[in-house]
Amino acid sequence: MTIKNQTDSSADLFFYGDIVSETWQSEWYEDDMAPGDVKKFLDQLDGTENINIHINSGGGSVFGGIAIYNMLRRNNAHKTVYVDGLAASIASVIMMAGDEIVMPKNATVMIHKPSASYFFTTKNADDLRKDAESLDTCQEAIMQTYMTKAKVDKKEIEQKVNDETWLTGEEAAELFDIKVEEANDAVACAGSSMFFCYKNVPTSLTAQGKNAKKKDEQRPLSRQDIKEIFNESFSEYQAREKEKKELLESLNKYGERKQNG
Repeated sequence: MTIKNQTDSSADLFFYGDIVSETWQSEWYEDDMAPGDVKKFLDQLDGTENINIHINSGGGSVFGGIAIYNMLRRNNAHKTVYVDGLAASIASVIMMAGDEIVMPKNATVMIHKPSASYFFTTKNADDLRKDAESLDTCQEAIMQTYMTKAKVDKKEIEQKVNDETWLTGEEAAELFDIKVEEANDAVACAGSSMFFCYKNVPTSLTAQGKNAKKKDEQRPLSRQDIKEIFNESFSEYQAREKEKKELLESLNKYGERKQNG
């Protein structure tokens, strides 16, 4: 991968899309990042003393994000994290990899319980119990990460996590060791395909996405566009399957009547 703004002593790393688990997933969207992408970035650094990490991400894969956090923490360079717009969900965990965290007043951090999404799959009670246990383990790992930067006790952070809490720069600095800067109008909070997974997304963030859509009707399809197309297509598929089922049931009843007649 190409390293941006590299000098003899520093380099910039950008998380400006969703966090994914596998490199083949990040190849679909250049802004998405997988652990493999971060490994390539770190492998290319030779004696770099400072890494500037810029975050504007709605989150993504829990396991991918934890792997990225651990890789960044193991690196010996001094790491400064800049929350340019949004660090939501697992992106807020990656944020904790910084030796310093810098955040404008109008940027946003979101912390919440990890969750699982299921598409085109079925699970029984045993499967769901195993998933719940895995999610509890993930949450404990995430809590341990948050506590490395916490300024309050674990119980208070845990309550914020359980409630799905969205924080401004100043609010986040009350909970974590974060340096707050003046508001920055240059970068809007990232739109994300992950927003549909969250309960309490601020209207200001969803409004940004709607306004952007109105301004640029001819832009390439975004992840949200693809999700909407997928949902519409899946709804049509379900309707067709329902009609097919009803038709087959009618044909079966008709056949039974003919046999009985």
